Amino acid sequence: MSERPNPVTDGVLMTFDEVRDRFLARLEGMTDAAYLWEPVPDCLSVSVGADGLSRADDRPEGSTGRAPFATIAWRAWHIGSDCLRGYGRFFGEEPGTGAERQLWPATAKESIAALAEDFARFRAHVVSLGDVRLVAPMGPVAGPYAEDSYLALTTHAIDECAHHGAEIALLLDLCAHGLGPGGA
Repeated sequence: MSERPNPVTDGVLMTFDEVRDRFLARLEGMTDAAYLWEPVPDCLSVSVGADGLSRADDRPEGSTGRAPFATIAWRAWHIGSDCLRGYGRFFGEEPGTGAERQLWPATAKESIAALAEDFARFRAHVVSLGDVRLVAPMGPVAGPYAEDSYLALTTHAIDECAHHGAEIALLLDLCAHGLGPGGA
């Protein structure tokens, strides 16, 4: 029996894949109404601007107390663009600028496709590392996180996807049970 060349990477990716697959399966059939549903006033969301481009709202600067509530659309942006795509900078990708980084689809179908692409891109970066680089410090490319490993980054990404994916699933359940727009 041959030993796997990268057992740590394989194990981490197995968990990453399980979270990704469960999350994307949960989004199947999501309607635009559910995607953009604002269950409370002043939700963070994604909207089309005067320029015709859709963007995620910025988090309020300097707010104290309870964090603003976010729609499924905003939470999907956070997982896809803010986290998975944003972490590309630790693999040498050029980070998006403020306005560019906020771009995100305004429809459920396009958002699901963007999420699938972001999951695939991040996964490919992790695969390219192998065990030796996965557990080593990220180095100067990571700025203040230089001493953190790619393993720490990857487990953080898994946590973000599972955490915010569960929030999205709950919002979809509320829609399915008649507490939001129909057709979750």
